[in-house]
Amino acid sequence: MKKLIAIFSIFILIIACNSADTNKAEPVVEDITVDITKDPVYQAALAIEAKSDCITCHKLDEKLIGPSYKEIATKYAANQEEMIPKLAAKILSGGQGVWGEVPMTPHTALTKEEAETLVKYIFLLNK
Repeated sequence: MKKLIAIFSIFILIIACNSADTNKAEPVVEDITVDITKDPVYQAALAIEAKSDCITCHKLDEKLIGPSYKEIATKYAANQEEMIPKLAAKILSGGQGVWGEVPMTPHTALTKEEAETLVKYIFLLNK
């Protein structure tokens, strides 16, 4: 009789241990996608880009004459705040050598604020 009680106790213990895991809830994963199209910087930059010649040399995802916007955003991702005025100045004055030998022409018709908005827009694309 003692053996039967011991075996029964072990059996109950095994069942109790195995059933404890079945009541665990699955972790909830939240969707954290960001809709950048609603960002005011994004919308302002599209208006600036429409009156400029940016798309002549740059595409969103692939190199054209100059680097893609996403390549630029990735290259400078670690120093965004520091790079906004520097890249805006590069847009205004033009440059050559960072992305190859083809020069970027100066965009003197843009204001400093418009150039900075374009840079912020490029960084939004890296989110």
